[in-house]
This record gives sequence, C-alpha cells and structure tokens, in this order.
Amino acid sequence: MEKKWYVLHTYVGKEKKVKEAIEKFLEESDLKEQFGEIIIPSHKTFIVRDGKKIVKEKKIFPNYILIEMNMTPATYQFVLRLPATTKFLGSDKIPKPLSKKEVNRILGVKKDKDSVSSEMKFLVGDRIKIIDGPFDDFDGAIERIIGDKEKLVVNVTVFGRITPVEVGFSQVEKLD
Repeated sequence: MEKKWYVLHTYVGKEKKVKEAIEKFLEESDLKEQFGEIIIPSHKTFIVRDGKKIVKEKKIFPNYILIEMNMTPATYQFVLRLPATTKFLGSDKIPKPLSKKEVNRILGVKKDKDSVSSEMKFLVGDRIKIIDGPFDDFDGAIERIIGDKEKLVVNVTVFGRITPVEVGFSQVEKLD
C-alpha cells in the first residue's frame, strides 16, 4: 500500500515536540514501516538584531505537521494518542490525504524557501555592482528586496540622476 501525506493539527508551538515524539515511539514500535517522512513546513528568514544577521526558522503552517503514512486504525490511534495532538485534517474519524499537487506545492515551497543564502547576501542599503544586463558595470545602493522573485530594486546614477533599476540576484555582486 502506498503511503499518503496527511496533515496533523497540534497544540500551539508543539509541532517539534510532536514530531520528536512520533519519531521516538516509532523506533520502539512495529508500526515503523507504516510511516515515511514527518515534516514541519517551514522556511528560513533572517532578522537584523544589534547589527547582526540572525537566521530564524519560521513555520509556514503554524500548529500543523505533515506525516507520510499508511492510514490504518492502528496508525491513526497511535498518532492521536500522543501528547499535544488534536486531530487529522478531514472529516471526523476519516482523515483526508493531501493530493499530489498539494504535497508538491507545500514541499516545493519548503525547498525553495530553504535557499536563504541568496536573500541573505543582500540588505537594503548595501552597495552593489551590476555585472550583467543593460546596466552592466553600474554601482548602486539597494532600495528594496523582492525575495519571492529574487530581484532587487537598485538606485543607480544614470546621466547624473538617481534612477531605480530592477535586477535579478544573479545580475549583481556585493561591494565590500
């Protein structure tokens, strides 16, 4: 039987504890083969605190975890008996599996968002040099970061006037 993805609702802020509890109990259980991955959908963001960049994990769906499993009465009861779990998404007593499209979208978002390195390279106000495109060899300051499109709005001086230009992350390099 093919494992399917289910969404489990947890108490506020207990996603990590529930995931660890499932993994711990599965090590000692004969149900281990019935389970696949257990994921807390999240992405890495950064904040600047006291002039230092700090990477922070932010949950995409707070209070929910994704579980890949074969849904049987035994696995259903096993998961819901754990502390800090409330219910599976779906109607009462019948958890609804996620479609492949939904799973791919959620896991794709997680994989895309994990690439925090490209966004972390840049901060508003940083001096950069454009290395590709029509504004090649222009220097400027970052005015805005459009992270989801991997683009920057950079103020460059063209003919003695400051002009905002939109460029991709890969078209610039940071000046020291």
